[in-house]
Amino acid sequence: MDADEAFGRLVASFGHLLHAAGVPVTPEKSIRFGSAVLLAQPRRVDEVYWLGRVTLLTARDQVETYDRVFRQVFEGLVDVASFRGDSANPAPASSVPEGERSPQASERAGESGQGNRPTSATPGESAEGHDDEGEEPSVLAAASATERISDRDFATCTEEELALLRRLIDQLPLVPPPRTGRRLRRHPSGTRLDVRGTLRKAHRTAGDPVDMILRRKAERPRRVVLIADVSGSMEPYARVYLHLMRGAVQALGAEAFVFATRLTRLTRALAAAHPDVAYRKAVVSAPDWSGGTRIGRALADFLDQFGRRGMARGAVVVIVSDGWEIESPELVGESMQRLARLAHHVIWVNPRKAAESYEPLVGGMAAALPFVDTFVSGHSMRALEDVMEAIRTATERTPAPPSRRRVPA
Repeated sequence: MDADEAFGRLVASFGHLLHAAGVPVTPEKSIRFGSAVLLAQPRRVDEVYWLGRVTLLTARDQVETYDRVFRQVFEGLVDVASFRGDSANPAPASSVPEGERSPQASERAGESGQGNRPTSATPGESAEGHDDEGEEPSVLAAASATERISDRDFATCTEEELALLRRLIDQLPLVPPPRTGRRLRRHPSGTRLDVRGTLRKAHRTAGDPVDMILRRKAERPRRVVLIADVSGSMEPYARVYLHLMRGAVQALGAEAFVFATRLTRLTRALAAAHPDVAYRKAVVSAPDWSGGTRIGRALADFLDQFGRRGMARGAVVVIVSDGWEIESPELVGESMQRLARLAHHVIWVNPRKAAESYEPLVGGMAAALPFVDTFVSGHSMRALEDVMEAIRTATERTPAPPSRRRVPA
């Protein structure tokens, strides 16, 4: 992929994410933003920030959403809140707090021996006087690196790329599907009459109920349960999905489980505020990490200990596994059939699905697939967005014909 194509895809993705987040960005505005960036040739993140803000936004209440999406796309190189208040005097990238600074930026600050190194040439010093190795990397080059790893398989990523993916995953928007609650709330387009509220308001109009107070059932976020396979065959992907599970626990109050030869609940461990502490507790809690795979037994334990008690009832259940089962595939089919009766929607994430020649012929996968509502790969950052979309748009499962409900031998 050449630089022009990568830049075009970056601009289109940025506009698409803003539109999905609620900012009315049209293709014409995205083209205007791309033309402004090509014309100005920015060298700092704050310059790209202001170019996008003046070409893509139309109201002040869109700034908060724009800041969040901007941090997601441009790797969190700077804290946009540090310079958005004064466009004439933007803060340098080194002014980011130490906890929010990227590893590359912290390394550069440590080598220079000072935490306030300028990002551009001073007025009394020419740009040619700087050493090439001391220049800050181009903003577009950093964004292009993010675009390049979007389609990279998690199993082939280096440690540096995994660190970048960790920051990007932490910024993914996790939106659970809504469910209808039991309590009634006042709403202008309600379907039920609030008699008490209507009569109380009628006191102001001499007892004549001029204004009708209506109510309807309120919507609440649906529970999300994530169950990840951390056996030896899934180890390259387990590290990435552990970041996603922590984000879901922190943002949604989701339930998180892992399994290899046995089931382990990690909700409390991943609820720790500091990421390193949370991951350390998670690894210690699962002694069978990178072991064998007993999918059927793990799902059966989940249903017996947690699912039937209410955790899986009406929930969106996300299972991350390649389907390799060392025991009986029939147990996988039976457990999935029980889970399908309880859950609102079942999503199975199998990184092996990304291969062109993939067919679900493995015993465990073949037994589970008839009871799966959404089957995705989730092998890369772009495929991970499909997983987020599947969670957001999870609909109630429709009963399959009896022939499809048979558990394969």
